[in-house]
Amino acid sequence: MSASVLLEAPQFKSTQSPLKSTRLSSQSYVLSMVSLAGHYAASASALANTIDIFDKTTLQGVETLSGHDVATTSLHAIDDIVGISGRSLMSSGRDGSVKIWDPRSNSHSIKMTNLGASRALLCCDASLDGLTIAAGTDMQGEDALIFYWDPRQPAAPLRMHGSTHSDDITTVSFAQADSGMPRNTLLSASSDGLVSTSNADEADEDEAVLHVGNWGCSVSQAGWNYTPSGPKVWAASDMETFSTWSHELDLCQSLDIRSPVLHGKRTWVTDYFVGCARNPNTPGTLGVFTASNEGDISLLSNANLSVPGAPWYLHNTWSTGHVGIVRSLLWDFDHNVLVTGGEDSKINVWPGLLSEQQSDDDAMEVDSNPRKRNIDREEEQVGIIQLMH
Repeated sequence: MSASVLLEAPQFKSTQSPLKSTRLSSQSYVLSMVSLAGHYAASASALANTIDIFDKTTLQGVETLSGHDVATTSLHAIDDIVGISGRSLMSSGRDGSVKIWDPRSNSHSIKMTNLGASRALLCCDASLDGLTIAAGTDMQGEDALIFYWDPRQPAAPLRMHGSTHSDDITTVSFAQADSGMPRNTLLSASSDGLVSTSNADEADEDEAVLHVGNWGCSVSQAGWNYTPSGPKVWAASDMETFSTWSHELDLCQSLDIRSPVLHGKRTWVTDYFVGCARNPNTPGTLGVFTASNEGDISLLSNANLSVPGAPWYLHNTWSTGHVGIVRSLLWDFDHNVLVTGGEDSKINVWPGLLSEQQSDDDAMEVDSNPRKRNIDREEEQVGIIQLMH
């Protein structure tokens, strides 16, 4: 494990109250969120398992979808799916189905299943052309499967791969079409400690796996990081460790995400990892979101994710909006806001990142001490570069 220093970015910004807030209709945990045309969708934990739709402008609830029996496990916004124009909502569930929801009604328009056999699905994703849907299952017996559907034939998968992973599959994610990866390359991660890439179009599962990386710990999240030098991969574990990988899944760096701490004019101490998001305005820069047990949120970035021990930078903190654990977040680039959801059932909309035109002086006018971070010490060195705006 590498250890890294955390430095304050020159245009650090702290926000101490959200722009607007709302709550799930069920008062459950907010598990995941996605951005649709004019709306946000948020999934609720058990026992509700519903999906609430909110107006982006007012955060007023518009409708509540039934979600999935047992549990709704993931949400995705997809721009291209057969027979549906515009951005659509897709979800997976422990009821063994992937649903594409009809925006005109409180029901699904496509429901993909395994011939009615109940096999809990923990994650899903759609290829860029909308012609392939992938979903990862939990472990049953000795098998954990990746199902592939053609949404035009939703009753049963076209094929399944059962040799990629040997435990719960926690992430599936298709590479972008222009990423430099082969067509329909699928990234998958699992509680078995493996991060893998596969050819989703390959019927022979023994030939499907392209690359495998063994992290040696249960992987809870993983995703693509598109950089000017080519696609990379990030992953996070159940033990609050964070890693980055080459496109061939050679390990670049691995660290406890709680180890980069800042004690100086401002203080930040991470308690857990929340998620990652790519800023399209700064190619090659991955936003790493962490949080505290009090519900404060931070945005970190790394100077060079390919080098162990490279310094980390603290860009933003958002505090006092949540009580307790923050479960999900959505970086809404189009509206320059951060949307967060927590175990307190709240959904908060926050000001996003600083614009390029805002000066350092403007940024420093904000009181920047989140809760529990009020430690008076001599000012330490701050970051010499700004990686995000």
